Amino acid sequence: MSTRGRAWHAGAWMTALALPTMLPAQPAPRADIAIDDTRVHPESITSTRDGAVYIGSFGKGAVYRAAPGASVAETWLPAGVAGPALLGVLADDRRGLLWVCVPSREAVPSAIKAFDLRTGAERASYGFEGGGRCNDMAVARDGTVYASDFEQGRLMRLKKGDTLFRPWALNPGFKTADGVAVLADGQVYLNTFRENGLWRIPVLRGGAAGTPVQIQTDRPLVRPDGMRPADRGRALLLVEGEGRLVEVRPQGDRATVRVLREGIPDSAAGVTLVGDTAFLVQAKFALLRDPAKDPGPFSALAIPYAPSR
Repeated sequence: MSTRGRAWHAGAWMTALALPTMLPAQPAPRADIAIDDTRVHPESITSTRDGAVYIGSFGKGAVYRAAPGASVAETWLPAGVAGPALLGVLADDRRGLLWVCVPSREAVPSAIKAFDLRTGAERASYGFEGGGRCNDMAVARDGTVYASDFEQGRLMRLKKGDTLFRPWALNPGFKTADGVAVLADGQVYLNTFRENGLWRIPVLRGGAAGTPVQIQTDRPLVRPDGMRPADRGRALLLVEGEGRLVEVRPQGDRATVRVLREGIPDSAAGVTLVGDTAFLVQAKFALLRDPAKDPGPFSALAIPYAPSR
């Protein structure tokens, strides 16, 4: 190489060193989502594939929606349209529906209602065979809807063409049945709030329920509440009422538990996953019955999530 060539080569090398390293752009961390209302007391949260977030209010019976990427959730279903108080909410992208649990109150029985995700119009309403109190729902790939019955300790099912939810899986350990999810293995997972349990219910050929199996976790769960699938249906994001968000990774009849965030105050209740961000709601139930005390603003906390490996 000539002297001139060596000089050019050295200069180019030094210029390359001086240039900043071009790395792929990283998405900015999502911020908390503020709920634009007072005395909301949110109990459940869900999201659609495009990143819209829906929050159900136990305090007012309203549903709030944050558009994809938005930091504020505004009223989508006004108070009382679905019912006086709401528990589970679940987005069903395939059918364009939002499933909403209206728990039993006084002489009014439980119902799970379906609203059009595009218009907000009510599409259908389904009761619970034998009464009970709905809590949360999950939808399988074939469109079957599963719902927990907190009051009677049952796992209910709505098949295509049914006019009401009927008992599907029963077990003495299902008392205070709460969060429910369907994972990629096609099996249904159920937790129990007061009994601190996690169960797997096999789905047999033809859709019947197999024998429920209690999953042994490597760390005790404490008041498990809302849960959703994560890591492409290979894990669960689960909220513990004690104030934690955890990842639960089932492996047969056992599961590993990884703490993602702890020390969450004010009745941590529900979670949903949008990309690599988990949004968690706090119900502030301790202030629900005291109108003299201002519970302050409500929001969905943004917590980064990366699957364990």
